[in-house]
Amino acid sequence: MLTVTSVNVNGLRAAAKKGFVPWLAETGADVVCLQEVRAEADQLPEDVRAPEGWHVVLAPAQAKGRAGVAVYSRQEPERVQIGFGSEEFDASGRYVEIDLPGVTVASLYLPSGEVETEKQDEKYRFMDEFMLYLVALKARAAADGREVVVCGDWNIAHQEADLKNWKANRKSSGFLPEEREWLGRVFEEAGYVDVVRKLHPDVEGPYSWWSYRGRAFDNDTGWRIDYQVVTPGLADRAVKGWVERAATHGERWSDHAPVTVTYEK
Repeated sequence: MLTVTSVNVNGLRAAAKKGFVPWLAETGADVVCLQEVRAEADQLPEDVRAPEGWHVVLAPAQAKGRAGVAVYSRQEPERVQIGFGSEEFDASGRYVEIDLPGVTVASLYLPSGEVETEKQDEKYRFMDEFMLYLVALKARAAADGREVVVCGDWNIAHQEADLKNWKANRKSSGFLPEEREWLGRVFEEAGYVDVVRKLHPDVEGPYSWWSYRGRAFDNDTGWRIDYQVVTPGLADRAVKGWVERAATHGERWSDHAPVTVTYEK
């Protein structure tokens, strides 16, 4: 079996103080993809930067304290790639991929956007470039007899079932029609599979992000914006997918929860 976990840590230094370290020590995952690390390697404690039993690839953003992605794998990667060939985004700490035997695993932090601002324009530019890369990645993997899993915070809720208050968010970044359409193209045109939705086709959620404001977590008023997007062959081998939702608000070490999928090898 291959178990892959993805989680936006909302600042790895902060998460390390709140419970990330014991969680990592206890996880059964073979690969852990992190987003919004917001730290350079030398800013992280040893048990986070180089934990025993893990190979760590860190891709911080050029802008200090922003974004940043990482992949922790129990097996040493055969190949590492930071960025996806984008002049604008390769130094922004938003994409890293590794090759393991038979599978490419990537950690993605797609820009969050903000309606009617430059941030939203940046998000659309990223989406346009990344779509082209996803198509090329899938073709390259197929030629090599490999599968692909792109884990991460995609910052888009695809369908109404993917966020609790969808009616109130129809004009919010993350649920705009053009964003949802783009993610639909990832699945329909590019041919990837939203594997957690495939495993849980008729449920609301399972949500992976809850605002710290109000009682969003306690009321499960969340968004499903963290995905494992995989090639069809790997999707067919998925046997279990779940969100590792904390038991209580106080036990959370991020505003996101880990999204974990187990695949048959």
